[in-house]
Amino acid sequence: MKPRSRPFPLRRYVAAWLVHLLTASGAVFGLLALFAIHNREFVTAFWFMGAAIVVDSFDGTLARKVMVTRVTPNMDGALLDNMIDYLNFVIVPAFFVYVSDLLPPPLRVPVAAIIILTSAYQFTQRDAKTADHFFKGFPDYWNIVVFYLFLWQTSPVVNAVILLVLAILIFVPIKYIYPSRMEYLTRRRWLRQAMLAATLLWGLMSAILLAIYPETNVVLVALSMAYVVFYAGASVYRTLVPLPDIPQGIEGSFQTT
Repeated sequence: MKPRSRPFPLRRYVAAWLVHLLTASGAVFGLLALFAIHNREFVTAFWFMGAAIVVDSFDGTLARKVMVTRVTPNMDGALLDNMIDYLNFVIVPAFFVYVSDLLPPPLRVPVAAIIILTSAYQFTQRDAKTADHFFKGFPDYWNIVVFYLFLWQTSPVVNAVILLVLAILIFVPIKYIYPSRMEYLTRRRWLRQAMLAATLLWGLMSAILLAIYPETNVVLVALSMAYVVFYAGASVYRTLVPLPDIPQGIEGSFQTT
């Protein structure tokens, strides 16, 4: 009996499993971040959070390029991605809120619990990722939020208010830009490329701010916040003024593969 031939070349299988391994590596960075937070090595923790963000930023693009859903149909890459995103974008920053001095001691457990519970709701919504590739509701960027609160050194009460307002925004149907899927942000390719470049520049500025901490740089802080304001403004604008002829229906929640 002849052995069954593979539907894809061996290199395609290797590439697909390497992409899955890359996605899974985000969990390792999350674990290392938790260890660092436990030891109150907060700057180190943010470096591991940043590494997890880097992985999450391009593993979906690689997955689509090598067509992992076709090559490895029994491996649910979207589920793997969701699990790791919940760890890195929710559990790790919630633990940071609990361990650090960002909040008044009586509010640390309640606010961390609110972050976890509202994010659980967000992650299980079928339309959390819209058909035109936006996040519906505040997309649980808690790791980025605590990074800014850590840099700003704002008062614990102000931090609590900011976190609670963002938790409420999870339920407000604003469509937030998905930086690696901007087909329906604008028809102009150069604008999409400019937005991607701005996002990469923001990431570089964030890394520099973390590297020089506890020193700071007013210009970098201003430019970093300008990107955040622009991101929020562009998201609200595209929510109110969507592009015509968008696809109907939904994709799976936070599906990236």
